[in-house]
Amino acid sequence: MTTTTMAGAPVAPPAAKPWYKVLYVQVLIAIVLGAIVGWLWPQFATNDWIKAMGDGFIKLIKMVIAPIIFCTVVSGIAHIQDAKKVGRIGVKALVYFEVVSTFALVIGLIIGNLVKPGAGFGNAAANEAAVANYAKQAAGQKSVDFVLHIIPDTVVGAFAQGEILQVLLFSVLFGFAIMSLGERGHTIRSFIDDAAHAVFGVISIVMRAAPIGAFGAMAYTIGKFGTGAILNLVGLIATFYVTAALFVFVVLGTIARMAGFSIFKFLAYIKDELLIVLGTSSSESALPSLMEKLERLGCSKSVVGLVVPTGYSFNLDGTNIYMTLATLFIAQALGFDLSFSQQLTILVVAMLTSKGASGITGAGFITLAATLAVVDPRLVPGMAIVLGIDKFMSECRALTNLCGNGVACVVVAWWEGELDRDKLNANLAKQIDPTDMETAITTD
Repeated sequence: MTTTTMAGAPVAPPAAKPWYKVLYVQVLIAIVLGAIVGWLWPQFATNDWIKAMGDGFIKLIKMVIAPIIFCTVVSGIAHIQDAKKVGRIGVKALVYFEVVSTFALVIGLIIGNLVKPGAGFGNAAANEAAVANYAKQAAGQKSVDFVLHIIPDTVVGAFAQGEILQVLLFSVLFGFAIMSLGERGHTIRSFIDDAAHAVFGVISIVMRAAPIGAFGAMAYTIGKFGTGAILNLVGLIATFYVTAALFVFVVLGTIARMAGFSIFKFLAYIKDELLIVLGTSSSESALPSLMEKLERLGCSKSVVGLVVPTGYSFNLDGTNIYMTLATLFIAQALGFDLSFSQQLTILVVAMLTSKGASGITGAGFITLAATLAVVDPRLVPGMAIVLGIDKFMSECRALTNLCGNGVACVVVAWWEGELDRDKLNANLAKQIDPTDMETAITTD
């Protein structure tokens, strides 16, 4: 099969890259090497410069997230002629988020009750000082504060501080303003489109440092926490990973099949992003390239620009599974038998707190504190039980969140009639090289 350029000339399919030049292979090798270094030379692995490799890569990605979201959202809205379409996409996305998030919460509760990973731990001692900071942050997460926080004090401040929801709000308003200008807004629309291509060009350069970031992050994690420290909690980690896999392959797989694509092919398509998230434990590190790939997969720019950034705040499937499973684990470890009504409370509270802590460092752990405080305040000190392994569980949370938001975007695009089936099938069939960012920017 051949593709065409903007001029219509046929282009041969891209030649296969040597295996050592493929990004996901480089990242995978870096993760393995990082784990080995962290295991064999922990003192070296916990050096500040090793830690800086992972932290530096994440900072490089984060520096362009706000511009990417601004350009994508504004361009998506500005090119829509009907303002009702924006609201329709938003409503469909939020409905989807709530339904699927509820499935994630319920699955976490069911598995937690069946497996009982916390049973047999005895009356575990809790270090209240270790979780005091998280609990304090969680106590301050009020609904009204969350809503008011969406409104930035200044537009420049929202971009400077990296407040994604604030940037998203301004982007939506700015996009509507340009749309209302009609033909007079053509120049600025073109400028923003070109700026988006330039920022994605920056991403293609930054992504070349992904193996270095993955190596540093993995080496530091293993070197700092070790393997012996988590042996007594390996049951919880394994249960969480199995539950997340069950959610991805069964729940998201069923949804994907209904939308007409295979979850396995989709995961293969975004394998670069999954491995980057695995190495950095941050789903934000893959946000820009995920948005680019979803557009190339056939989702319209307006759907990608609205669904993906919103999903990063409102569609945290992995975090939802973690909260219900970890709450039951802590209750079982401390010897508390939660009633059916208390478990229903977990569903309601977790649905709210998972939104309220978006954009906060350690969001999964903070939302857990907020959930425990409402279900039963006596459970909050038990957070110290999972504090030491939260780093290992955060990787699975981030991976599941990324998968959930990717599938959500494709499904909403299909639901809205904004999905190009030819592009979808060609990309999932690997007839187009998904790792060639430069080609995508110049030929789309």
